[in-house]
Amino acid sequence: MMFGTLSRYFFRRYLATTGWFLIGASAIAFLLDFSETAGRMSGLPGYTIGGGIVMTAVRLPLILQQTIPFVALFVGMTVLIGLNRKYELVVTRAAGISVWQFMFPFIAGSLVLGVLTTTALNPLAAWGQRQALLVESDWRGENAVLRKAPQIPWLRQISGRDDVIIGAQTVQENGTKLIDAVLIHFDSSGRVILRQDAATAKLEDGYWQLNGVVERKPGEIPLRKASVQLRTNLKQDFVQERLTAPETIGFFDLSNRIAAAKSFGISTKALETQFNSLLSQPLLLVAMTLIAATVSLKFSRFNQSRSVILGGILSGFMLYVITVLVKAFGSSGVVPPFVATWIPVVVAMALGATILLHQEDG
Repeated sequence: MMFGTLSRYFFRRYLATTGWFLIGASAIAFLLDFSETAGRMSGLPGYTIGGGIVMTAVRLPLILQQTIPFVALFVGMTVLIGLNRKYELVVTRAAGISVWQFMFPFIAGSLVLGVLTTTALNPLAAWGQRQALLVESDWRGENAVLRKAPQIPWLRQISGRDDVIIGAQTVQENGTKLIDAVLIHFDSSGRVILRQDAATAKLEDGYWQLNGVVERKPGEIPLRKASVQLRTNLKQDFVQERLTAPETIGFFDLSNRIAAAKSFGISTKALETQFNSLLSQPLLLVAMTLIAATVSLKFSRFNQSRSVILGGILSGFMLYVITVLVKAFGSSGVVPPFVATWIPVVVAMALGATILLHQEDG
């Protein structure tokens, strides 16, 4: 009964501290992202302060999702150090409760936080990212001076004798509408014969509908056209799978998107890496909690220096950097997605548990 009451007490402390950290992280992320958005987009034709606030608000879940591992690390360190300084852990140990028993509420709390991140925060972050891209493309309008480098893959279509490579600045409507599209036509010998710059390119049934087109041919004056139809054999489902970024797909839709991409012969490495990364998120937070425990449990009793706490922060940061780096390798196909996402997490958990065993049980 005593341990059940104590576990609930520790669990409530963990949840309360997590809530405050999330509020603080959200406030800081909102201010920083709004400042960055205002500085980067204030010169766009459609930008307004209200619109900037809305855009930051819809982007906030994605930013918060990226900070969750650090939240778990700092929450674990804060709660454990606080309990040590109040001698609550000393009394707990004196009652015969081992470190593995009183750490259970914190591990359970990190698991709950990880599950909520994957199943609730991620779908909201994916939706918010899609809305943010839509708002940004609306702000840009047809202003060609403020374009950035393309952020999406290029498509290639071969229809009859027409060989075309298609790129764009932004995508909308799940990839079937391109903003600031560029279409480069080649002849049979591979020479460029035509370039079309279109304000928008909408994929219809059997053709691309281009609007606001500027056509350039080698040695000729550019020609402006209000609209052009370009024949295509690309299907909407194929284009959606090819152009949609994994970050804009919610957790519950990823498995269906992976199956659809495989049916079209499209590489699914990035989608599989994203899916496995979200699946491993709860265990990543457990690893962060174990790292926090290795530098926090003996802080008060042995008067360890602040460098130990700094070491815990650096260890958590290194784990996060390694997971992001290996995830990039998985997305590019250098490392299998399952290995890229699960191995760093499992190794970090094993190391944290080993250090605790050495510290507590000799």
